[in-house]
Amino acid sequence: MSIALNRLGALDAARKLQRRELTAVQLVRACFARIEQRENTIHAWTALQKQAALEHAEQLDKGPLRGPLHGLPIGVKDLFDTVDLPTRYGSPIYERHHPGLDAAAVALCRGAGAVVVGKTVTTEFATYTAGPTRNPRNEAHTPGGSSSGSAAAVADDMVPFALGSQTAGSIIRPASYCGIVGFKPTFGAIPRAGVKSLAESLDTVGGFARSVPDIALFASVLMRDPRMLDLNYDAKPRIGMYRSLQWRHAQAETKEAYAQAAAILARAGAQVEEVPQPPAGDCMLVQLHADIMAYEASQSLAYERLEHAAQLSAKIQSVLEAGARITAEEHQRNLARAAEVRARVDLWFDRYDVLLTPSASGEAPFADLGTGDPQFSRGWTLFGLPCLNLPFATGPQGLPVGLQVVGPRHADHRTLAISAWMHERLLAAQAPDIGASDIWPRG
Repeated sequence: MSIALNRLGALDAARKLQRRELTAVQLVRACFARIEQRENTIHAWTALQKQAALEHAEQLDKGPLRGPLHGLPIGVKDLFDTVDLPTRYGSPIYERHHPGLDAAAVALCRGAGAVVVGKTVTTEFATYTAGPTRNPRNEAHTPGGSSSGSAAAVADDMVPFALGSQTAGSIIRPASYCGIVGFKPTFGAIPRAGVKSLAESLDTVGGFARSVPDIALFASVLMRDPRMLDLNYDAKPRIGMYRSLQWRHAQAETKEAYAQAAAILARAGAQVEEVPQPPAGDCMLVQLHADIMAYEASQSLAYERLEHAAQLSAKIQSVLEAGARITAEEHQRNLARAAEVRARVDLWFDRYDVLLTPSASGEAPFADLGTGDPQFSRGWTLFGLPCLNLPFATGPQGLPVGLQVVGPRHADHRTLAISAWMHERLLAAQAPDIGASDIWPRG
């Protein structure tokens, strides 16, 4: 049975494009057909450029291969500057904003042959105020935030990949809610130039795809490291199962997925061990991250806070006001405290190759309740560690539940390879006769 072109994974599509078995025009047309079918329900996009994308695809088909992403359609979170599309950062302040340059990550994708389809919805300045996007698995529920549109567009087969960013939990949580792979690399591994800053010591560029090999393809381009494409892993990974100090907030479906994963991976030959809980004082990590983010956001968004306060939502105003009350001395103490805890966490990786921990408290909440709580990602973002969401389970509402793989800093390649090893075995145990792209029903 042939698969619809828009449902091709990024790596599969890239190989067909490289062999000229598929044209970029065919793939772009298939993606736009899906967008036109579903966008009025999902609301993943703030701007689309069908004609320009088709013209670019036609040029690619007529010319030499441009690079690893030759002809692949992508979505770009509306926090990234784009020279050919408006960039609004999720705020009415920038309703008519047209940057003169591409963000570095966008330029790297284009340079490797990707075709930008359009801009995807972000929450207001990548914080908490939700946009119109709905979860493709059930439109009554949120796709998560802040990379709402990027996660939804990939999950709904509108594009095989979309750029996102994470300052708290803005890649991992939407990936979990939408049932796809999300990758937040080591802090600073992908350039942030041209991405609207929220918190300088936290903002991290990453993205969404439908499998670990698909996300590795884009990591190889965005991190300029071809090793990412080699996901062979022959050893038996040492996996630390880490409930985290937020475990009391985990819902039953997350606890069940966590237990299932531990059993499946142990049967597959991995060394699986529970990680002891850290000192009680570390339970303040969520608040520590929130304070650092608030202080730095009040600095990064100083112009918006001081000159356009009336156009800011009440939620972001409260965050910026709280950040403005934190002194520089307090901020330095917060950063020092984060560094102390990070040093202790780094030692865990002498014993474990990766940690496996919740991605979110459970299934996606209803859309009118907001975009969900990033508490299960705040600490890992604070430490700058590479993280992936691996989808493999479902909750009581039939919505996806994922678990988060966390690796040591600057070990992104090994973290991806171990994640591929784990995901293959988790999916095989859950659905032995179903491919990874068929785990979730499409609308």
